[in-house]
Amino acid sequence: MLIEQAPPVEPIRPRHRRRLVIAAGAFAVLVTAGVMAFTILEPIQVLPRIRLAPGFALTDQTGATVTSEDLRGSVVLYTFTYGGCTEPCDAPESTMAEIAERIGEVDLGETEMRFVTLSFDPARDDPDALAARAQKFGADGHTWTYATAAEDQVRNIIGTGFKTWFEDRGDGTFSFDPTLILVDGWGIIRGEYRYQTLADDADRILRHIGILGEELRNSHGPNSLAYEAAHFFLCYP
Repeated sequence: MLIEQAPPVEPIRPRHRRRLVIAAGAFAVLVTAGVMAFTILEPIQVLPRIRLAPGFALTDQTGATVTSEDLRGSVVLYTFTYGGCTEPCDAPESTMAEIAERIGEVDLGETEMRFVTLSFDPARDDPDALAARAQKFGADGHTWTYATAAEDQVRNIIGTGFKTWFEDRGDGTFSFDPTLILVDGWGIIRGEYRYQTLADDADRILRHIGILGEELRNSHGPNSLAYEAAHFFLCYP
């Protein structure tokens, strides 16, 4: 029985190997030079990619279901509250209202901006209570949604996923860290704003949304290398 043997593979000749190495080196130099030139000539900043935001299915102030997948592709600003709260809830919710009113100052290109306020008191915050809270701050139910979920889900979403601390005092009130969290269209957390005081922080968050908008509009083609370099070198505001 005859066994056919494959023809021997011709080894790469030294001069061809040198040409390949030179070509690869030249390409790397061009890419590096392009990244450096863009970064130097067009200085850019990026928001950090902190971690993935949690997935969820919520009930909003109209009784409808809203999921994390429904929000995919939009930039979303989250905050957290409960229906009976006055202080310190009003601080981040008032900031959210100001940002929602001024969001036209920011260019996100074709990306939609959404706002979501999550209640960590599902026992009391049915759709009617959420609707009353939403009306107080001018939330329209589409651009800005008030929502909640079952108690065990709320703890996983807010406490574990968004890493925002809250605790039921047992008297109808909660202790918690007033917080706003910015998430991009890929579901990645890009900003965390945890209130140590009741100071209005709308200007800083709007500036950060603007930085994210620049990345969304410009990080395509060759420019994507510059933005990845900015992430690599931690070019954060």
